[in-house]
Amino acid sequence: MSSAHLSGTFAIGGDLTVHRLGFGAMRVTGPGIWGEPADRDKAKATLRRVPELGIDLIDTADSYGPFVSEDLIREVLHPYDGLVVATKGGLTRHGPDIWRPVGHPDYLRQCVLMSLRRLGVDRIDLWQLHRIGPDVPRERQFEVIAAMREEGLIRHVGLSEVSVAEIEAARTYFPVATVQNRFNLVDRTSEAVLDHCERHGIGFIPWAPLDKGTLAKTGSALADIAGQRGTSAGAVALAWLLKRSPVMLPIPGTGDPGHLAENVKGAGLVLTDDEFQALDAQGRAAWTSAS
Repeated sequence: MSSAHLSGTFAIGGDLTVHRLGFGAMRVTGPGIWGEPADRDKAKATLRRVPELGIDLIDTADSYGPFVSEDLIREVLHPYDGLVVATKGGLTRHGPDIWRPVGHPDYLRQCVLMSLRRLGVDRIDLWQLHRIGPDVPRERQFEVIAAMREEGLIRHVGLSEVSVAEIEAARTYFPVATVQNRFNLVDRTSEAVLDHCERHGIGFIPWAPLDKGTLAKTGSALADIAGQRGTSAGAVALAWLLKRSPVMLPIPGTGDPGHLAENVKGAGLVLTDDEFQALDAQGRAAWTSAS
């Protein structure tokens, strides 16, 4: 059976070792990441499969549902033996697919305190600022995060959708353990951020890791490699990410146990250099033409 163990390991913040292929828990909610999942039993079955498949890093957020994802994770997996549950805060929800960032220090502190309560933990191993809010200066947001880290409410801090300059600004307040930006075969917008993370030993969590654009069509390198290897295009896309950088921590999300198992096959799929280069070239061309 495929296992996330085959993806190798990475030490978040230098001392929190996880297998590099994780799980994104956004999709165990309703349409538009709003409300309860259409099939609650299926969502719970997906979460139960996570540790069975060797995954020990779960990424969620208080805004998923909102609150639904965190509540389900606690219901199914608490007390998290051997699992790292990373969560995020800083976005407010006003309906399906509506996400509005708020960076007020009081709100960010509430996000952390309520996630602690919902997840049933005394400290969050990895708490990530979902977005730098536009409502207050970023320095005030970094200050309250640093204070919560000093208090022991947060073990490690991550950022999401940030530039190199923003990472460096945050590092004057606290060590940045991870960065979560959109990145996949056909979206290389954050390539410079990824390179920066690699130079500084910062974990890079690519969201939307399975977006393949038109690359899954017949005749593409992705489709050809998947056919030759007898696996899915998604597994190949994940294998490409894992080979791209040693700090890469993909978190493909799903609410289906079968799809989860298929994704995990990417952990043990080792691409040749020629396969990697062919995928890289086609993905980069697709990104350039869409930009």
